[in-house]
Amino acid sequence: MAVIPPPANADDELSAMAIEELDAACALPWPDIRQITPWGDSFTGFAPSGREVEIERRYLWAHAPEGAVAVEIEVRDPTARTGAEARALLTGAD
Repeated sequence: MAVIPPPANADDELSAMAIEELDAACALPWPDIRQITPWGDSFTGFAPSGREVEIERRYLWAHAPEGAVAVEIEVRDPTARTGAEARALLTGAD
């Protein structure tokens, strides 16, 4: 296995990916989000630079306000041991 160093802007790239994935995760209609919560998955993807990353998406019941859903995204580069997270709190009014 070849080890390729992360690009100089690795953290920015992972942060941008996390935000993009969070936008997609929050785009589901509210009834669909409530129906799948709690739920999560992880998968392998590719960063714009071409390196392989792990992406994890979680829908969790929030402690407050009652009935809200926390959407959490984590993008990791296990080789470089770096990562970024993005989180949103959704309520039925969002």
